[in-house]
Amino acid sequence: MARSDDPSELRASGTLEAMTRVQFEALVRQALADIPEQIRSHVDNVDVVVEDWPSRAQLVGSGIDEEQYLLGLYEGIPLTDRYDYGMVLPDKITLFQKAIEEVCSSEDELVAEVRDTVVHEVAHHFGIDDESLHEMGV
Repeated sequence: MARSDDPSELRASGTLEAMTRVQFEALVRQALADIPEQIRSHVDNVDVVVEDWPSRAQLVGSGIDEEQYLLGLYEGIPLTDRYDYGMVLPDKITLFQKAIEEVCSSEDELVAEVRDTVVHEVAHHFGIDDESLHEMGV
């Protein structure tokens, strides 16, 4: 039986079924679209990608030992640190689909976790560190 690629058509059964990459990417796009325009318009030179799991190098660089606990990663030069910035590859925000699915027990939780992870990683692009995000409740 074919599944819809529209995340709004996912069943809210209380249990999480594996989501297709297309459905997951649609959730990521929606989370990005939900960021207020006055903030989103300042996101500059950033690619957002989805991978199943973090690589060993990404885990080491993040300081997190367990792959299921690294849900997203910002790799790049935050806006606050950009000087004489030009002709560089884009920064990268990666969301780790399988890791996010692993920590969620329902589709509602998954939607919320994708949104929260996108906001968290975009905040890093603006130069906000984990400690400050924690203080803000993000």
